[in-house]
Amino acid sequence: MDQKEQNKERFCKILRDTGRDGIEYVIEDLSDWGFFDAPASARNHFNFPGGLVQHSLNVYDMAMALREPILKLRPDAEKFLTPEAVAISALLHDVCKTDIYRLTHRKQRNEIGVWEDVEAYEVDYSNLPVGHGEKSVIMLLRSGLDLDDQEIFAIRWHMGPWDLPAQSIEMDKSYRLAQQKSPLVALIHTADTLSAQILERNTLG
Repeated sequence: MDQKEQNKERFCKILRDTGRDGIEYVIEDLSDWGFFDAPASARNHFNFPGGLVQHSLNVYDMAMALREPILKLRPDAEKFLTPEAVAISALLHDVCKTDIYRLTHRKQRNEIGVWEDVEAYEVDYSNLPVGHGEKSVIMLLRSGLDLDDQEIFAIRWHMGPWDLPAQSIEMDKSYRLAQQKSPLVALIHTADTLSAQILERNTLG
C-alpha cells in the first residue's frame, strides 16, 4: 500500500472513530468530490495528488499535539477540545479545496535552463463561490454531517484573520466573537498555520 492509500485509510479511520452520525455519507461524498486525489495547494504546500489528505492529517496531528499542554494549563477547556471535535474540525476544514484545482501544463526552465512543459495546477473557484471556510461548512452540511456550533466556527474561521475581507467591521466582529465562544477556533487555525508553514515546507530558513 502506497503513502497515498495509507493516508486515506488513516483519515477515514479517524473520522469513523468519532462515531458521528452520517460520517459514512461524508466519506462517500469526499470520494465522489475527488477529495482523496486533490492537492493541498496550487504551487505551495503539498501541491501533488493526495496532498490535501496529507495536509489534513498534519493539521489533525498538530491540533492533538497542542491540545495536551493546553488542557494541562486550562482543564476547563476540555469540553470544547474533545477528541471528536478536534478530529471533525481538523480533518474536514479544507474540503472547500476539493474541486478548485485543475491539472494543466506550464512552461518552466529545467536544471540546465531549457524551457519544458511541466504539470501544474490552476485554481477555479466557480463551482461554489461563497468563500473559503464558508464553503467547507456548506459542503459538509449538505453532505448531512451534523456539525455543532463550535465546529462550524472552527472550520469557518480556520484561516483566522487572513480570511477577513478588507475593512469589513461586521466580519471582524464575527471572527472575534467566534474566538470568544470556543478555543477550538484558535486551535484549528494555529494547527493549520503551523502545519503549512513548518511541517510542509521543503526547507526552513
